Amino acid sequence: MAGRESKIYHPDIISPRRTIGARTFDFSRQVAVMAIINRTPDSFHDRGRTFALDKAIEAVENAIANEADWLDIGGVPFGPGPEVGEQEEIDRVVPLIAAARERTEAVISVETYRPEVARAAFAAGADVLNNTSGIHDLGLADVVAECKTVLIVTHSLANPRTPFPRPTYEDVTREVADFLRARVDVALSRGIPADRIIIDPGHDLNKNTYHSLELTRRLTEIADIGHPVLAAVSNKDFIGETVDRDQRERIEATIATVSICILQGARIVRVHDVAEIVPAVRMIEGILGWRPPAYTRHNLA
Repeated sequence: MAGRESKIYHPDIISPRRTIGARTFDFSRQVAVMAIINRTPDSFHDRGRTFALDKAIEAVENAIANEADWLDIGGVPFGPGPEVGEQEEIDRVVPLIAAARERTEAVISVETYRPEVARAAFAAGADVLNNTSGIHDLGLADVVAECKTVLIVTHSLANPRTPFPRPTYEDVTREVADFLRARVDVALSRGIPADRIIIDPGHDLNKNTYHSLELTRRLTEIADIGHPVLAAVSNKDFIGETVDRDQRERIEATIATVSICILQGARIVRVHDVAEIVPAVRMIEGILGWRPPAYTRHNLA
């Protein structure tokens, strides 16, 4: 486009053009919208509304209709809660992944911390492992390498389903970045190519509101690691505490947070409210000159 270059931060991404499943993204000028679909009775936001398989499939269809690029399917939340057996987790996620795969070529990720659940999910049609535990179990990396899929490496400190009260950091952004670099090195050592790794700083995962706000302000330091950054900020507690809004009243603040994350280098955003977030993301892409208008009539007659 004619005119001066945008002053917006543009991270130097390793292999920005990536094919994930049947979809190709150019993360140098594109943002993928990931829809959250949980088959859990105790998810922090959905509170079991999509636990039943028919409700979860309906959520998949709504996300597709609202132009989500990506579906993130989980059967066990990261946060503290009752134990869920491996077979029960498989029984939750695999039928939904199979049903989603029949309906769309959008990217499908499975959120799990168990290698055998990941393996079953890949067999059912998932393309990505979204692991919120920093690949604490090296078998997770081995399954991704074997299946030639994609890995999301997320910062967290606690074991899944385990409390971690009052987390402390001397410099949260630096420590998160160091952690992610170290765990990426582990993934590389287990045979996962650099162009199949995505990173997530883990907003609110073993972090308080001040930590998550600082991570957002300094997200460019995470993007500088070089892998595409996933920002999973949707309706989280740091947003609610900052603007004093209950769970169901955080959409406007979530849109603002997602927007800031994109301008700071995030290239995948994980969200609950797809219908509201997709137009906001596409508008950012348009303003940055990455996406042409859908149509133009104003003052062109």
